[in-house]
This record gives sequence, structure tokens and C-alpha cells, in this order.
Amino acid sequence: MSAPERFMLREPAMLEREVRKSIFLAQAAPVATPADAMEFIAAVSDPDATHNCWAYLIGQTYRSDDAGEPGGTAGRPILQVIEGQGFDRTVVVVTRWFGGTKLGAGGLVRAYGGTAAECLRTAERIPIVEMVSLTFGCGFSDHALLRARLESMDCQIVDEDFGATGVGMQITLPAIREAEVRTRITDITRGQATIRVVEEDTTPGVGD
Repeated sequence: MSAPERFMLREPAMLEREVRKSIFLAQAAPVATPADAMEFIAAVSDPDATHNCWAYLIGQTYRSDDAGEPGGTAGRPILQVIEGQGFDRTVVVVTRWFGGTKLGAGGLVRAYGGTAAECLRTAERIPIVEMVSLTFGCGFSDHALLRARLESMDCQIVDEDFGATGVGMQITLPAIREAEVRTRITDITRGQATIRVVEEDTTPGVGD
């Protein structure tokens, strides 16, 4: 069973709405590290607002903060929205200006979670593509054909090292195509290439 597709924001997004006289403003952004997330939270939080509640999710790392609202009524719903909509590397801050009407615990969960959800639903997203990096060598006679075939298979040529007996190559490619690419390299080099994994990573895909 394949892993569910994950997304990140193409650019920061914002959405404002009123819930029983309170104003809720959601601001979301793509982030690479927890430090980036905390910097964004500090930058967009309004010290004059009643509450600045937030959450972020970056891979296996996540945090949320109710920022003075009753426990579990703000930060956690925002985090659940990020995860539930398949987002990663994402931070969301929902700022509230109290309008005089108390919402109760359930109302707060719906207000914070709903504002964050609508903000992310309407924002432009791009898929996060699992990538793998491979290194191998080939003879000079195979290099041009191999390079052309690899580029046609969504591979990016990261490095080429021309030595006395051949060319050392490093490529990155979508992990889903690794088996296909390995087979092609082996076929073109007639089994002479020793293919090694350099590292694995996740890289944002290019949205249409």
C-alpha cells in the first residue's frame, strides 16, 4: 500500500472570518525547520489580539499552542487540520480578536479548526515528492546515451567526474522510479555499473 500523498504550501496564505462577533485570522506558510516556524509565528502574531494560537508539522516534528485558550481547543485542532489535509512543512497561526460572546469548548474547536481548514483548503499547494540520490560509474562510450536516457526519466544530473577510465555520475530522481532507473543503468552499461544510494530526501514537486 503506497503512502498517502503529502503537500506543502506554494506560498503563504491568509483567511479571515467572523464567528459570533469574534474575528479569526488564519495565516499559514511553508517552512523547512522548526526555527523557521517559530520565526513565522513571532512575525505574524498580533500582541494586541486576544489570542495567537498556532501549530506546525514538519516531518515527524510537531508542536501546537493554545495561547491562553482552554486546553485542546485551539492549537490541537489546528494541528489536526494540517495533518488531516495532508500538509507537511507547514505552520498555521490563527489569531482571535474577542467579540464579547463566549463560544464554549466545542465552539472554539470549530472556530479555530474551521478557520485553519478553510485557509489551507483555498491555498495553492504543491506535492512533496520522495527523492533518492544514486551514484555510479560508466564508460566514456556509454556516457552520452546514459545521460540522455536518465534525463528523459525525470533524473537530475547532480555531478559528473571525468576520470582516466570513465565517468562517475551522481543523480537524483523520484524514489518511485528508482527500480526503473537502476534497470536502465544496468542495461546500458551491460551490468558494469555499481549503483549506490547516496542519501534519501523529500523535495517539493513542481506543481502544474
